[in-house]
Amino acid sequence: MLAPKLDVVTIFVLLMETYLVSYQWRFTFYLCIFCYGIRFLWSSPWLWDTRQCWHSYPYQPLTSGLYYYYIMELAFYWSLMFSQFTDIKRKDFLIMFVHHLATIGLITFSYINNMVRVGTLIMCLHDASDFLLEAAKLANYAKYQRLCDTLFVIFSAVFVVTRLGIYPFWILNTTLFESWEMIGPYPSWWFFNGLLLILQVLHVIWSYLIVRIAFKALIRGKVTYPGRIRPRLCTLHSFLTSFLFSVPGGSWTVSSLA
Repeated sequence: MLAPKLDVVTIFVLLMETYLVSYQWRFTFYLCIFCYGIRFLWSSPWLWDTRQCWHSYPYQPLTSGLYYYYIMELAFYWSLMFSQFTDIKRKDFLIMFVHHLATIGLITFSYINNMVRVGTLIMCLHDASDFLLEAAKLANYAKYQRLCDTLFVIFSAVFVVTRLGIYPFWILNTTLFESWEMIGPYPSWWFFNGLLLILQVLHVIWSYLIVRIAFKALIRGKVTYPGRIRPRLCTLHSFLTSFLFSVPGGSWTVSSLA
């Protein structure tokens, strides 16, 4: 019996379904790991008092919860790096490859130096907005325009608050000042904080790109009617499509703004 022939439309549908599945599993992981992180940190003393991150450092016990948290995050980013070679090739392939390598390096470095307490705070903080972006991508593919717009607005707000508010005034405060006061500087202290400061610079750049995109969408979201100008509700769908799907995994490029 001959196998049925696959026409162009069928192949396209299969490719799109495969592509959509990749966003589904990323959304599922980001959501699950964020919930796990919140549940784990809720009972951890260093969530409420960041000075606990440096008590008895570096002789801090590695609990099973900490171990599994780190292993899951590290395994996920390793999988993202390798899946790039089988995913749809994008213009930002090299940038994302370097991004995944840097993330793996940071997680590994903090684990080796037993900076796992503050490491869990950093990972959970960054996971807070990633699942929202993946959800917006899924809503766009499902053609739920209003849901896509709403999710992107929520994602933008969470991203700016966590990366420009909580991260510098909570994370950097403890890694730069509280750690200096309690344990003093040491060689890896300079390297670790240098990487975190570079990360903050990236946060500023990414936040600027998000705000710029949202502002342009607001400007273009005005429809001129005969005899009057009536602004309509902001529709981010058409303007943000290239942004949402240009870079998987929550990173952005300037080319997506063109």
